Amino acid sequence: MASLNSFLGVKRENAPLLYYTYYAFLVSGMTSTVLGAVLPSLSAEYSLSYSVQGTMLSFHQIGNLFAVYLAGFLPYALGRKKSTVLGASGIILGLVLMTLYGNPFLLMFAFALTGIGRGTLSNMTNVVVGQNASNKAGGLNLLHACFAVGAFVSPLIAVAVPSSWRTPCWIISALMLLALILLGTSKLSSEKIKKEKDGGENSFLKDKYFWFNTMIMFFYLCAEASLTGWLVTYFKDTGMIPASIAPSIQSLLWIMILAGRLICTSISNKMNKNILILILGLIMTAFFALMVFSGTPVLAVIGVLGVGMSMSGIYPTTLSTMPGRYNSSTVATGTCIAVATVGGIIMPIIIGAVAETQGLESGISLILFALAVMLALMAAKLVISRREQAS
Repeated sequence: MASLNSFLGVKRENAPLLYYTYYAFLVSGMTSTVLGAVLPSLSAEYSLSYSVQGTMLSFHQIGNLFAVYLAGFLPYALGRKKSTVLGASGIILGLVLMTLYGNPFLLMFAFALTGIGRGTLSNMTNVVVGQNASNKAGGLNLLHACFAVGAFVSPLIAVAVPSSWRTPCWIISALMLLALILLGTSKLSSEKIKKEKDGGENSFLKDKYFWFNTMIMFFYLCAEASLTGWLVTYFKDTGMIPASIAPSIQSLLWIMILAGRLICTSISNKMNKNILILILGLIMTAFFALMVFSGTPVLAVIGVLGVGMSMSGIYPTTLSTMPGRYNSSTVATGTCIAVATVGGIIMPIIIGAVAETQGLESGISLILFALAVMLALMAAKLVISRREQAS
């Protein structure tokens, strides 16, 4: 434990809060994949179309967007602890609600509530790590590795209890309740945050690197939200993978994401981070193309594994390249993640609409467009940063 504190550069008295934060984000990761894992069974029971399924996934991202943005400002009114507990409780309410009612509008509301919970935790956890870990790249990659652990475990729970898709939702609700109790009794600040008076609070809006990072994350989340939301349904409905084991493929994805994030944690301080995210983006695009166009189960699974390994470090490493004053600002972090989350809102709806008329294979293949734009932004950021360093 002491060596981990040393690696992260966290003070001993702040370590418990950091570990509670990691646990809460782990449960948030479980929430992110349980939705995709139970979506086919939920949709079959409630007779939902592709369009409705895609809209539900997007409502989750809308809730995420709403919460991430509000989480940047609520601490000024309520304090970070109250705003976190209030917002994150949406995960519990949403998961329970979707197990009780099959009305599409109530399901959309339930998915939005889970998004509110995830968005609240996304902002809080990134800020807490940014404030308390001097090794920000390592701390953020470890944080997102915890997310990956939760995302890996969740589909396995769905596979373990195939008789009821509701059970995983109830289990994750209980785990989130524990997380809220821990955070509620932690050193997370209860004081209302004071606004800055030097005008620095919104200076990030004029920073080109802020927008480069934000738009890279925008197109990355186009791909991630669509992939994690549609992956199980894609393999089931195309018949490429037997329905009984399709959720396990999602767990394999997150095993590779976890492995990749641990690798990125160890190497992030040993190489240029802009080069690292470009390499990861190139590999992710190549393996995603293999997954979609291979036409064979074995190559498709290899594609999933490659995508998981390569996509692992893009989000946290990109976030870590933000200037330090933005990482520790709830407003800057909230704005960045909120804008990026719009990508996760738009893409699942587009895929659902295309799948309704042209098939799910055609819808999923649109993710390649988002990846191509992401690569272009990564390359431009690298070129500009090198030119400025040379001048």
